[in-house]
Amino acid sequence: MAHTPIWQTARFRIELSRPRVMAIVNVTPDSFSDGGRYVDLDAARARCEQLLQEGADILDIGGESTRPGSRAPGLDEELERVLPLVRHAVTLGVPVSVDTSRPELMRAALEAGADIVNDVRALRRPGAVEAVAEHPSAGVCLMHMRGEPGTMQAEAVYDDVVAEVAGFLRERVAVLEAAGVARERITLDPGIGFAKTPEHNLELMARQRELLADGLPLLLGWSRKSTLGTVTGRPVAERTAASVAAALMAVERGAAIVRVHDVAATVDALKLWSAVAALRRV
Repeated sequence: MAHTPIWQTARFRIELSRPRVMAIVNVTPDSFSDGGRYVDLDAARARCEQLLQEGADILDIGGESTRPGSRAPGLDEELERVLPLVRHAVTLGVPVSVDTSRPELMRAALEAGADIVNDVRALRRPGAVEAVAEHPSAGVCLMHMRGEPGTMQAEAVYDDVVAEVAGFLRERVAVLEAAGVARERITLDPGIGFAKTPEHNLELMARQRELLADGLPLLLGWSRKSTLGTVTGRPVAERTAASVAAALMAVERGAAIVRVHDVAATVDALKLWSAVAALRRV
């Protein structure tokens, strides 16, 4: 019998035999796509429930905008944005991810019942590795980024972007393993749009399978990103088709999880992809 890949998280062992959809829930006033829409707690709760009705497998809650040029919120501000929604989301029966780089929020969210820490800084802040390692089973997603969101695009210089992203992620996995975090708790994200030009992002897509060499699941976040606007000429609000296409291309190239805004459209597309993929395997 073939081994079924899994992602071990705090409350759930997520089977990755089919691609999973991670829904973006931004409780920020300034995210590039939906900033300000779900700052109100009731609106954010309703959004979580809507995303689950649309077929989301995982809810990813974030209180810091990481768009280029963004300003980081204070700790108290981020805690106040995120924790009340986490406490609601963990009652909904699905894995809950918290998109943060702050060890204090990681600990508080995991104590509140969250399952996954999704960190754009790959647990490089002091205390972040320990916050995850101290938990017996929490999942973690490590993402590649250079610098900080406010300045990262100035650092988008690579000799070989795929090799350098892979090398960075491999180093971060080694740090986590040395701290006692089991490999089945870890997924990797190459960080589309984070300190990368459109050409870098497209090369990462074209050569994505090279990032599978270490055997860890890949999580890809192409949804509504500026590279899609560069290719199509469309503004953020009109990038659904390109976002769904990018999600399908990522899955076709081995991604286990796609992080998206447009859940219903992505879920429908992946159902069709999975139906055809099943016939191919037969």
